Amino acid sequence: MRGWKIAGVIASLVIVAMIPLYAIKESRSRSVRLAVTDSAATFVGRERCASCHEEAYRKWLGSDHDNAMAEASKGTVLGDFDDAVFEYAGVTSRFYRKDGGFFVRTDGPDGEPADFEISYTFGVEPLQQYLIRFPGGRLQALSIAWDVEREQWFRMYPGQEIAPDDWLHWTRGGQNWNGMCAECHSTNLVKGYDPATKSFRTTWSEIDVSCEACHGPASSHVEWAEIEPMARPQVENYGLVVRTGGIASQQLVELCAPCHSRRTELGDYDHTGADLLDHHIPSLLDEGLYFSDGQILEEVYVYGSFLQSEMYRSNVGCGDCHDVHSLQLVREGNELCLGCHTAAVYDSPDHHFHQRAQEGEPSDGALCVKCHMPERPYMVIDYRADHSMRVPRPDLTLELGVPNACSQSGCHDDQSAGWAAARVTEWYGEARRPHYGTTLDAGRRQDPKALPELVKLAGDTTLPALVRATALSLLGQYPGQEGRRAFEAALADPDPLVRHTAVQSVRTPDPRELVGLLGPLLADPTTAVRIQAAVRLASVPRELFEPYQGVALDSALAEYRTAMAYSLDFSFAGHNLGNLYASLGNAAKAEEFYRTAIEVDGLFYPAKMNLAMLYNRQGRNAEAETLLREVLDVDPEMYEAAYSLALLLAEMNRPPEAAEFLARAAEGMPERSRVHYNLGLLLQSLQRQPEAEAALVRALELEPENLDYLYGLADHYVKRGEPARALPLTERMIAADPENPLGPQMKAFVERALDAQG
Repeated sequence: MRGWKIAGVIASLVIVAMIPLYAIKESRSRSVRLAVTDSAATFVGRERCASCHEEAYRKWLGSDHDNAMAEASKGTVLGDFDDAVFEYAGVTSRFYRKDGGFFVRTDGPDGEPADFEISYTFGVEPLQQYLIRFPGGRLQALSIAWDVEREQWFRMYPGQEIAPDDWLHWTRGGQNWNGMCAECHSTNLVKGYDPATKSFRTTWSEIDVSCEACHGPASSHVEWAEIEPMARPQVENYGLVVRTGGIASQQLVELCAPCHSRRTELGDYDHTGADLLDHHIPSLLDEGLYFSDGQILEEVYVYGSFLQSEMYRSNVGCGDCHDVHSLQLVREGNELCLGCHTAAVYDSPDHHFHQRAQEGEPSDGALCVKCHMPERPYMVIDYRADHSMRVPRPDLTLELGVPNACSQSGCHDDQSAGWAAARVTEWYGEARRPHYGTTLDAGRRQDPKALPELVKLAGDTTLPALVRATALSLLGQYPGQEGRRAFEAALADPDPLVRHTAVQSVRTPDPRELVGLLGPLLADPTTAVRIQAAVRLASVPRELFEPYQGVALDSALAEYRTAMAYSLDFSFAGHNLGNLYASLGNAAKAEEFYRTAIEVDGLFYPAKMNLAMLYNRQGRNAEAETLLREVLDVDPEMYEAAYSLALLLAEMNRPPEAAEFLARAAEGMPERSRVHYNLGLLLQSLQRQPEAEAALVRALELEPENLDYLYGLADHYVKRGEPARALPLTERMIAADPENPLGPQMKAFVERALDAQG
């Protein structure tokens, strides 16, 4: 059995390979930002904008951007602080006024009741949260919020009992404004986290989302505007850092993406990046964030959904539906959609099969958004529409378990998905277009049959780049070289997200080959791609690089360290730096950063699992076992940890315990063929032959042409004195890989065993 290290959790963050000139040109053409004539442009504040841009300023006043954050005052606080009492999970909280301020008495960081003053309001509708100052420059978001419509307090995590030492407790990192929220709720935000003191010196130029949050620092523009009109020089983009006019709709979408996407930050947002991935890495359609067909599941905001839409591919952007300053819809009801779609065709019962209500108003079922933009609640009461604007597919509900608009929008909650699918078939016929969700679902389960479909999906340029990138990420979990061509093509893709994912996911055991694939991408124009290439190449011996590549590698690794240091208030950053130093052979630094990640969030299992792997390499197996058991004590369904623990126990010569955890892992990861194979070999050594056979058969069912599995089951039958059952397996070995001598050798061995039986 191979060493237990195979189950270690490997996580990195970004990167790419040889990119032809057309790809680099295409990538740069997506830019919405321009080089600033005066590189020292500074933030000047809304007052300097309002006198010339009165209409835009008037629309912005009172908008959600304007109200994103404010100092707590009579005019901004909406909640009931008139000695209101709220109780949950045995905690009684009292909201009251004192000396002109707003206060709450509730459970503190030690779980004991304490009094806290409200410093800022956070948001305005449909709910308002409140921020409280803590030592170390922290602002913490109280997890009791105000329901603006119902005018009542409510808890952000209903039904959950969150202990004071939990990362999600309102006094801990999960509710920390500086790192979790600030970038998108204030203008010119500098987080200012100091890992040494674990404190913040967060600054901003304006407390809310003001003009320069989107247009960038405007001092150069103001200087230009203050020159007499006839004397003004020609200045690119009027001296503004960010171009917002005369751009394609897709460029406008990318302009909004830094805040309207689920993403990882690479540093303070300074408006100078040529691409979104110069400062943020948007999430893929990952399990736990999106349903397998790409519908919203977790709080992912809008960007990832809209990228999947036909609207995005048709050059429709945010400003076509939303006024960019007030954020309000430019039209109401179906009139919004009928600005582009023909009313006679689409606003008709012949299309939507729903009747109009009285006085000609559409019923809910006749509203475009009910079918094409179903809503889900986040933060308990904040209903958000899915911006993928997809065709309702109740048949996929039956196949994949994903939601469908018919029963999700509050229209037909009393009907089954089968009923909805039958109605759609009745209206539109039997034909159903294939959907990428079917392939992504199979890829999530690591179904071997999904491999060729994932390859096809990754290379289908008619599909959204986000979908192709997700396919690549799933493809990287499959062993072998079948996906090699897909990765080679993706490494030269025009879209930086596809390149980044390809760099992150491509696998090869040959370090020279890895340098050949990823070395050119150390000079990629996009930051995220460049630094991910460096991470992937960090462990490669330096003699395999050309001198100029070594220089580029060191530069990109420095960028990566800086990006991760920026986010050391989050566990993923410490974990990633731990991985980097482990790959560089610096065990002490790796342990330091894994421990940093665990200090931030004691429940962050990847850091514990990789630290356990590090300890195992150092012979510190008892400490490794403790870490893995801690993970499983908190979450018994963390099957990767069970697998790692099983392999560790086998290495420690404790096979019965190892078999227990391997069986748990096999049950929890039924599509992972290698888990079943290892379980079969271990059970065989324990003389539990029927169970061993079942596990080996299951592994082979999942990968019928895997030589290891064919050999393992054939060997099992020979050892049990049943060579006749082994002979067909050896023939399958030869058919699967005619050039491999293992098949003929095993067949000859089995034939000799048959001869010996007479």
